[in-house]
Amino acid sequence: MAIKHTPVKLAIVGGGAAGMFAACMAAEKRIPALLIERKARLGSKVLMTANGRCNFTKDISPEQFLSDIQYPCSSSSAEALSRFLAPSIRSFPPRKIISFFRSLNVPVRRMADGRMFPADGRAATIVHAFGDLLRNSETPIITNCPVTGIQAQKNGFIVATKNFTVWAENVLLATGGVSYPKLGSVGDGQKFARLLGHKLVPYRAGLIGLETLEPKVTRRAGHRFEDARARVFSSDDKLLYEYRGEVDFEAFGLSGAAIYNSQRFIEHAGLKDYTIEVWVEKERLRFSNLKSRPVKEAIVTIGGVALEEIDQQTMQSKKVSGLYFAGEVMDIDGPTGGYNLTMAFATAAKAVASIHRS
Repeated sequence: MAIKHTPVKLAIVGGGAAGMFAACMAAEKRIPALLIERKARLGSKVLMTANGRCNFTKDISPEQFLSDIQYPCSSSSAEALSRFLAPSIRSFPPRKIISFFRSLNVPVRRMADGRMFPADGRAATIVHAFGDLLRNSETPIITNCPVTGIQAQKNGFIVATKNFTVWAENVLLATGGVSYPKLGSVGDGQKFARLLGHKLVPYRAGLIGLETLEPKVTRRAGHRFEDARARVFSSDDKLLYEYRGEVDFEAFGLSGAAIYNSQRFIEHAGLKDYTIEVWVEKERLRFSNLKSRPVKEAIVTIGGVALEEIDQQTMQSKKVSGLYFAGEVMDIDGPTGGYNLTMAFATAAKAVASIHRS
């Protein structure tokens, strides 16, 4: 019997949050898809999110979500990000993400501020839910298999690995940023995009701790202050940003949600000369121009594939037909609190919906 060789409709490169969600959306729409992951298991970084609890979204409206990621408006890069993400977030808002996990029989818990977690507080519950859906839909998954190259052809793409090649009509790059490289985020997708003609925005750390040797901090390393506050001031002492939340004292300096979001603002605003003021209990500490920890330790990567080269209505490349992007491989990032996973899920859903229509 003659065997007819046909391409897979969609090859998804990267088995993290965006890649797993894309594979699930493809299964729902009956799009033949193959999921390829460089590590030995899916969702390695997802298992670490929110200290292993997985804050998978925030129960707010699409407009509030888009407003939150661009606050404050003095950050032009954050404004551009909000505009780019608007079609994806409006098409697949937080409420749809919550409904999706409930449809997989994942009990969820809503915090007072809208943050959503699996009710058991275990990120593994989310990863297992993805795995169950993909198993039940018989979606082929290849793990422990780094992709080594992607070549565009007239009739699709050749996706190469060390041991074999795959012919795919469409490719979705969902390889994440470059933080936590031990978990598989090593910049593969950005490299493939560059070789296919895309511009990359230089990498910077996002949502990361700030270094200080101040003894009032370092001698109390390990202390966490839940109801704390961080404020960022300009060189002329004008208040630019404020966030109330957790602050942790570390051996290297400061971390916690209030510090992470302040650091993200500092990066997006391009501040070189600033003061950060930290309130813990009844004590006020002030620091000037603190250095961020290395990008490899960051919760998210600022930088990646340039957004102006991606169609925001489809997540398809403007340069290479059939090439799509989802999640942190692009130059997208948000504050702490479920925003980054929401963006990964929503852009993945947008990409798969576009492929379904093609």
